[in-house]
Amino acid sequence: MSYQPPSPGRSSRALVLGGGIMGLSFAWALRRAGWQVTLIEQDALPNPRGASVDDHRLIRHAYGAQRGYMRMVDDAYAAWKLLFGEIGTAPLHETGVLALGPGGPGWLADSRAALAAENRAFENLTPEETARRYPMLELGGTRDILHTPAGGVLLARPIVAALAAHLGRIGVTIERARARDVDPERARLLLEDDSERSADLLVLAAGPWAPRLLPGLSGRVTASRQVVVYLEPPPMLRASWDKAPMLLDIDPTGGFYAVPPVAGTPLKVGDHRFSCRGDAEDPREASAAEAEEILAFVRPKLRDAAAYRLLGARACYYDVEPGERFLVEKAGPATWIMSGFSGHGFKFGALLGLALAAAAEDAALAAALPAWAAGEAPPPPALLGALRAAA
Repeated sequence: MSYQPPSPGRSSRALVLGGGIMGLSFAWALRRAGWQVTLIEQDALPNPRGASVDDHRLIRHAYGAQRGYMRMVDDAYAAWKLLFGEIGTAPLHETGVLALGPGGPGWLADSRAALAAENRAFENLTPEETARRYPMLELGGTRDILHTPAGGVLLARPIVAALAAHLGRIGVTIERARARDVDPERARLLLEDDSERSADLLVLAAGPWAPRLLPGLSGRVTASRQVVVYLEPPPMLRASWDKAPMLLDIDPTGGFYAVPPVAGTPLKVGDHRFSCRGDAEDPREASAAEAEEILAFVRPKLRDAAAYRLLGARACYYDVEPGERFLVEKAGPATWIMSGFSGHGFKFGALLGLALAAAAEDAALAAALPAWAAGEAPPPPALLGALRAAA
């Protein structure tokens, strides 16, 4: 669907703080609904310090026991299709998902049960079948293997760049400034130069910086330094990686995820665990020790691990909620917060933007939205209607 200009005559003004995927998506959804929108971001867009700006983010249905989020993924795909149609590019590569585990109860078993309950396609593989299909892997200790044909890689940096450029074309004002304080009761921001910004609606999508502005988030959301490592596979395994699914190694003693080298990007590996330490202002360069900690988990699962070349490592900061539930809720009469997205929020960015834009003008939907966004309730009928109308 191509972009349609907002209806004439609307005077409602919205102010969005944060130029990550959540803030950009909400600004997009509000503008297409006719609002006058200003987005404030402290750094250049795409912001290299933001959690949204890296080569990849994943989209998948396997979600352990969190069935609410599993069900949201179909709507997320629909929202991305709508957004990609408007920005004129579709940086999404379907790869499928391969999940490995030692067996027994836990995330992988819960995912299988949830997928089966909803009649979603998946395949159970033996270690022998997996080794034939994916010869770059070592499967010692792996007993439980699940493959889903659905799922893929969202190219995060191109998405953020294209969406930011699109906002400029459709009339969103983007201002580079840093917020010093927020008054949620009056939907007002105080900037570091002592100027103020206010609007009829304020949305705070400041990622790991948000608890500094809203002390009530402290303890509910924690900044978490997360390290990823980039690798170049050896020549004899490159072809296997080029057609590989995204890999989730679900091992409670030290699992990892691996993103195949799609669209010219490197092979990327990272840690499932949250560090829940550090400060969002810290440098993003990762130390050799931080990189080695990740590689120690990865090497046992890679055939010819010594032949891989380390290309680099970097850190980003997640905003982590202890149960990995999204916080999309009111902080004042006309102020919303979007927080707690950890490493799995990006896939829902376009969907949550559309949902919150609909809730901004529907009191009943606004009341129901927090439980749905937390993965604890089905989508309100008004939300489904709004999403269908948007598409």
